[in-house]
Amino acid sequence: MELSSQYSPKDVEDKIYKLWEESGFFNPDKLPSRHKKPFTMVLPPPNVTGVLHMGSALMLAIEDVMIRYQRMRGKRTLWIPGTDHASIATETKFLKEKKISRGDYEGKRNEFINLVNEFALQNQNLILKQMRTMGASLDWSRLKYTLDNDHNYAVQEAFIKMHGKENGEGLIYMGKGAVVNWDVKGQTVVNDDEIEYETGKAKLYTFCYDKNFPIAISTTRPETKFGDTAVAVNPKDARYKKFIGQTFDANFLGKKLSIKVIGDPSVDQNFGTGALGVTPAHSKIDAEMAIRHNLASFQIINEYGKMNENTVPMVEGKKTFEAREITVNYLKENGLLQKEEETEQNIPRAQRSGGIIEPLPKRHQFFVKVDKKIPGRNKTLKELMKDSVKSGKIRILPKRFEKTYFNWVDNLRDWSISRQIWYGHQLPVWYKPPAPPGDNLDYIVSRTCPGEGYEQFSDTLDTWFSSGLWPFSTLGWPQKTSDLKTYFPNDVLETAYDILFFWVARMILMSQFLLKEVPFKTVYLHGLVRDEQNRKISKSLGNNIDPVDMINQFGADAVRMAMIVGTSVGNDSKVSVEKFKAYKHFANKIWNASRFVLMNLEDYNPGKTPALTPKDKKIINDFEKQAKEITKQMDDFRFYGAAEKIYHYFWHVFCDKIIEESKPAFAEASADEARKSAQYMLLEILLGSLKLLHPFMPFITEEIYQQLPLKSKKQCIMIEEWISQ
Repeated sequence: MELSSQYSPKDVEDKIYKLWEESGFFNPDKLPSRHKKPFTMVLPPPNVTGVLHMGSALMLAIEDVMIRYQRMRGKRTLWIPGTDHASIATETKFLKEKKISRGDYEGKRNEFINLVNEFALQNQNLILKQMRTMGASLDWSRLKYTLDNDHNYAVQEAFIKMHGKENGEGLIYMGKGAVVNWDVKGQTVVNDDEIEYETGKAKLYTFCYDKNFPIAISTTRPETKFGDTAVAVNPKDARYKKFIGQTFDANFLGKKLSIKVIGDPSVDQNFGTGALGVTPAHSKIDAEMAIRHNLASFQIINEYGKMNENTVPMVEGKKTFEAREITVNYLKENGLLQKEEETEQNIPRAQRSGGIIEPLPKRHQFFVKVDKKIPGRNKTLKELMKDSVKSGKIRILPKRFEKTYFNWVDNLRDWSISRQIWYGHQLPVWYKPPAPPGDNLDYIVSRTCPGEGYEQFSDTLDTWFSSGLWPFSTLGWPQKTSDLKTYFPNDVLETAYDILFFWVARMILMSQFLLKEVPFKTVYLHGLVRDEQNRKISKSLGNNIDPVDMINQFGADAVRMAMIVGTSVGNDSKVSVEKFKAYKHFANKIWNASRFVLMNLEDYNPGKTPALTPKDKKIINDFEKQAKEITKQMDDFRFYGAAEKIYHYFWHVFCDKIIEESKPAFAEASADEARKSAQYMLLEILLGSLKLLHPFMPFITEEIYQQLPLKSKKQCIMIEEWISQ
């Protein structure tokens, strides 16, 4: 038996992946009978708008290591693939690439959705192909999409169950003019978690509304003061105690205001003048203050980021930054501006569209109550989320992220789930038009139209609402399927630490409410991928490394191994072209060592165990000790340690010492017993090493395994028994 003189990943990888798919062993239903106890993971569904990048390559490498290891340990492994429709991102990208607007399809919503879906599924095919290129052993027979019919049914069921009683008396309710994060560019509401803050310089202005107003206020947004209904001060601030409770009339650039001075402990006495203008319609903090103090509220900025008719003619119709300039000039010209100073400001932008976020009051928006006691359980969603981790039912790796998780849950506000876009899960909510301008709207929650004259709400659900069902909707929920019974809860959820709040927390929330169970037992968080200078890899920095390009150059095994080595749980990792190149050399080392062993098995009899020399016995015993240590690291989720250990053993012990010292046994003058002992020992160590390497470097290990002369040989190495049971 002889391998070719050089290892060529391009000649091997497509062939081997085809072998795996044809074997059917990615599907747990087709695994041999020894695979009994289930082990389940769902793939964090990548956006259909994307392609494989370094972060997703790391995710695939880590998860495939877990699945291949557990499969070899005899587990009934299920790794469910899927993609996310990513409503905002997908619709935004579609409109941009096609250079159209949603308004072009007014009255043709279904036609628009079909076009976006066609666009999305074309992208999906590309990323699924790239997952195969990475060697991901996903059960493709169970491929899911967050917008497919089964998932849509599950989403509707979740909404109906969470809504509960009619007219929002359950956990889902319709907000009454609540202030939300409005994406001016994307023309939709977004969550706090979907906002990125851009640090920049701003001006802090100190002024009075008019010459008769007794208190000066400080703000970076003087154009919003047309919507003020109060001035807030700290009740302990001696400067303003005498004014608390009084109401003053003010004339702000011709706009008549009625301003009440309120005392609120949330006001920082040291910021500006210690007095803040309260604009309830354009600040969540101010809106909460307005509720506490029973203040009036009216909107002065519209959905396009322009000043509306509730302002004054000189700024009406202007964009906010233009109105700010006009307002400041007026204050200067009329001697009302007391101070102008430079300050740092965090400008909120929508993560997906990049648009400016304007806090606006929006009617007929749906929210999930997180602080309401659930009937029959006497706990809130927040309490259930915390209990899941505190009880130990879910462990987060690394443990330090538990503190981050609890802090986020403690500060969680009601979850805004309405989105003003078309591509997504349309709300199962019906009403009779026209919708009244006020807060009171009679509506019915139903999968189907409840009767003549009803129209369905045009809004869709937040993507995180649908992907929050992922660990169980992929298993057939709400139907009581055999998959759900067998594979739920999932064993591990592996994802990036920066998605802990977006996704992980919401899966726990949904699972606890809908199934009264945790969705998974372990959360494994990986870090960001950085370059050699510790910079985040991105196109804008010019340091982007395309994993598919690296696979084409160095092979998938080299890319996978390079991603794993040096990557401990929860920490950022560094990659470089040199690192990928180094593990291509390692792949060549594995190939050449295997070639040497196979070339010296000419008269080997796999059905007969020879008498071993004491030295060869010791080598096998030492290897078994190494295998046990590696197994312990795998069980402890220390994959980087296991990868490094098998790397060093194979190269520096097996290749540099064992093989070199065995060569005399194959010389012409060598005794037959010594040669047979060496043959058996080398084949045992090679087979054992291939097993240990397989989760990390599946292609080359499978290719070599197929050539080994073994007494009992499996169809694929991926269903071989792990070396240390």
